[in-house]
Amino acid sequence: MPEHSHPELPELPYDYDALEPFLDEQVLTWHHDTHHQSYVNNLQAAEETLAEARENGDGSAVAGAMGDVTHNTGGHYLHTHFWENMDPNGGGEPSGALADRIEEDFGSFEGWKGEFETAAGAAGGWALTVYDPVANQLRNVPVDKHDQGALWGSHPIVACDVWEHSYYYDYGPDRGSFIEGFLDHVDWGYCEEQFDTVVELFE
Repeated sequence: MPEHSHPELPELPYDYDALEPFLDEQVLTWHHDTHHQSYVNNLQAAEETLAEARENGDGSAVAGAMGDVTHNTGGHYLHTHFWENMDPNGGGEPSGALADRIEEDFGSFEGWKGEFETAAGAAGGWALTVYDPVANQLRNVPVDKHDQGALWGSHPIVACDVWEHSYYYDYGPDRGSFIEGFLDHVDWGYCEEQFDTVVELFE
């Protein structure tokens, strides 16, 4: 069988206190080192269960393991994107092809922002701006947990974690202020790179 890469916890692209006062150093430490690590660990365990079942020809344990793969892979991938699409000096507005596409698909940056904030307020897990290669457009989607409500074939461009563990320590139930803080820290350069890369693949 082919060799597969094993998931690993990526390092943060900034110091743990770099996003204060938007995100407290302790919150970021817990969220990255413990919470994100748990998705990596659980994904590794699920992959090992599946590998053993395939080797032994025993399918009795695979149903739960398959569900664990989708949940924990989603958690791992989206958290990795979440860390990368924030920056202490972020915020503002995108430029280049991403800015043009946002204007084309949402009417304006403010139109995108209002719709993204609505998605973030409604989601039970993540607010995502994704590129839909079938329709060739950007879409804002509220995703529950990590994999419920996601759009098949789409690729995240902007990702905001709105699970309560992301913001309750800093903001209590005031999710709106957390979303505003996130938008003030979006690393648009990273998001533009994601958009340019995926569009090149599909257009």
